[in-house]
Amino acid sequence: MTSPAAPLSSVRPYGRIVVNAVVGLSVLYTLLPLVWLLLASTVDSEALFASDFFDLSNFALVDNVRALLAQDDGAYLTWYRNSLLYAVGGAAVGALISTAAGYVFDKFEFTGKRPLFALILISVMVPATVIALPLYLLASDLGLANTVWSVLIPLLFNPFGVYLARMFSASYVPDEVLEAARVDGANELRSFFSVGLRMLAPGYVTIFLFQLTAIWNNFFLPLVMLNDTELYPLSLGLYSWNSTAPINPDYYPLMVIGSLLALLPLVVAFLLLQRFWRSGLTAGSVK
Repeated sequence: MTSPAAPLSSVRPYGRIVVNAVVGLSVLYTLLPLVWLLLASTVDSEALFASDFFDLSNFALVDNVRALLAQDDGAYLTWYRNSLLYAVGGAAVGALISTAAGYVFDKFEFTGKRPLFALILISVMVPATVIALPLYLLASDLGLANTVWSVLIPLLFNPFGVYLARMFSASYVPDEVLEAARVDGANELRSFFSVGLRMLAPGYVTIFLFQLTAIWNNFFLPLVMLNDTELYPLSLGLYSWNSTAPINPDYYPLMVIGSLLALLPLVVAFLLLQRFWRSGLTAGSVK
């Protein structure tokens, strides 16, 4: 004779405990490197190598920031400015291009629409490292290698952003509203900027944040395209310091505080735009 199944009410508490434990471990795993980075950036080099983070006599955050900004004639500020240009400018323009392309794929019918969109979906699966060398050869032929444009232009097209924009357009922009705008005399371009883009604002912000993060953390493309240190983004600049650190250990605390400060733009962007981002992800996931 088989024993009766355990009551559902007695199973649920154990399920909650397991779920909470998994979530807690995941959060801890995610936050530990950030906590270490925060603590390591506040101490001097001797305490950093000794992992002595809790002795207040070793507090040297202000000195570390001053040393960071003064190193190599202020190279860090130059790299920071370059990263802001590449990431913010590239994400803003790239998100607009992706939004417009997704809008077109959703609202218009044209020859080759399905094969072209299938090609865009396929390109999502192509790793960026695969196309880095062809992009460099193309930029070299055009005389754009080792320039700002060699990094900016390839970042303007985001296949995944086009896919998301099409989903957002189907969810946010009713055909009836566009038809009413056309009846009022608006052409297609004006309908997009005056009606469609305003309705797609949450989708635009979502694509912008995804692209901002990807460009800010981009490393391989600048590595291939650039050899002028004045054009380096933060990722490549900190990498160059990391290559020098085994010879000159004074660069280690500079990399730590530099990595911490490099997180600030992403944190600020997500805090300011999280309302649009969350609503965009929710509404864009269903039709």
